[in-house]
Amino acid sequence: MSLKKAYLLVILLLVIDQISKIYIKTHFMLEEKIKVFGQNWFQIFFIENEGMAWGVEIPGAYGKLFLTLFRLLAVCGIGYWLHESVKNKSSNYLIVAIALILTGAFGNIIDSVFYGIIFDHSHGQTATLFSSDPYGTLFHGKVVDMLYFPIIEDYVLPEWLPIWGGKEFTFFNAIFNIADMAISTGVGILIFFNKRAFAPNHNEQDTFFKNNLE
Repeated sequence: MSLKKAYLLVILLLVIDQISKIYIKTHFMLEEKIKVFGQNWFQIFFIENEGMAWGVEIPGAYGKLFLTLFRLLAVCGIGYWLHESVKNKSSNYLIVAIALILTGAFGNIIDSVFYGIIFDHSHGQTATLFSSDPYGTLFHGKVVDMLYFPIIEDYVLPEWLPIWGGKEFTFFNAIFNIADMAISTGVGILIFFNKRAFAPNHNEQDTFFKNNLE
């Protein structure tokens, strides 16, 4: 797979990611949610993530800035990895996986770096793009998440169950975005197709990706 095609994949997914986030910001209030096609298991649920995965935050006044700068360095490293992998004619599995991870990291960086200065807040209102009263500052934006798939939602566990008995249970309560999906898919390729991803140069195991991406 050529570097040009890898970059086209990154750009395409990045555009989809940002369009979805801008649409949610300008059409939903914070914590507003709707059922897609009337189904409980697929919902659009708008939240904003100030930290890392699952809402984890780095404490301290400079925690958010440190996280954003770390992400920028990570993107540079991943971009270099992609360039070298293409240059060394690595497996298409590896190149696609790196491109997906790069897309996800870069997509969330855009939120962290710019959203605080181009949007106003979403509390009780839909945000305005390029607002004259932005909610944050450069490098202190919030990541927009919206995809929610609660396969089992608000199920009350049996009383006889030790510790958790009588408590509500939701299966798969993570809320994420397109960028997160790209990262997860890229990591999944590296895990489940490890031998093919790190095989030396192109080989017969790359047939699927060759037929579809080249």
